Amino acid sequence: MDRWQAMRIFVKVAETESFADTARQMFMSAPAVTRAVASLEDLIGARLFVRTTRSVKMTEAGARYFDDCRRILADIAEAEAAAGGSYATPTGTLYITASVLFGQMYVLPIVTRYLDTYSTVKAKTLFVDRPVNIVDEGIDVAIRIGHLPDSGLTAIKVGTVRRVMCGSPKYFERYGVPKSPADLKDHRIAASTAAWASPEWRFADDQRVMVEPVLQCNTNEAVIHSAREGWGLTRVLHYQIGPALMAGELQIVLSEYEEPPMPIHILHPEGRHAPAKVRTFVDMASASLRENRLLN
Repeated sequence: MDRWQAMRIFVKVAETESFADTARQMFMSAPAVTRAVASLEDLIGARLFVRTTRSVKMTEAGARYFDDCRRILADIAEAEAAAGGSYATPTGTLYITASVLFGQMYVLPIVTRYLDTYSTVKAKTLFVDRPVNIVDEGIDVAIRIGHLPDSGLTAIKVGTVRRVMCGSPKYFERYGVPKSPADLKDHRIAASTAAWASPEWRFADDQRVMVEPVLQCNTNEAVIHSAREGWGLTRVLHYQIGPALMAGELQIVLSEYEEPPMPIHILHPEGRHAPAKVRTFVDMASASLRENRLLN
């Protein structure tokens, strides 16, 4: 068995933590998988896995070799794709992630327009309000809101968003307009548990207010709906209420107390070696998001 195939088998065992699962997924016999890993261990002169009757775990040497193998296999795949032309012509399935509302409101229209433009590409979206490890989960492109930790990912800034307090004209007519963050204690507050885990809300100049929401909902859509109906005030990201602002259904208050805007980035892991499907989508998404007045 050639070394490239043995490395592929080793990587799959490391990912599945199972010789049997690897054999099924790669349409091989379990003994063939075992022999491939054993041949690598003989070649390297070190054990790659600690095996028990219930688990398969990488050794320290195996973990280091795993990272190298994934890089080498990615380079081989890149060379083959370049030779076959897929780095010139978008092909395959594009996997994109973003937060739920942002994805539905701003990313999905770009995805469908992209698919209309490139009929050789299919797309999958993962719109979730949780951290996503795009390398481990096989994501091609991520759109992230907020300040980014250091990483080896390519990041392209495409806009900013504000965290705002808002309510309906009907609410303000009945209950008045808060003049400072401290006034929020005298108003009815609806808060999303998906967005604001802490009861302490921060504003500019390190002002902090302890908020006791009368209404808590598990989605942003629900608290925005309650604010549009005139029930109370809520705090959301500016882009989430863009249509309601333009329609006059909601108004922003306390804008002079807002924290600095948060950046929006498009992320992808391949850098300059990104395949055509990633490069062309990133180009389209960057231009579209930068042109959006609600995001800039």
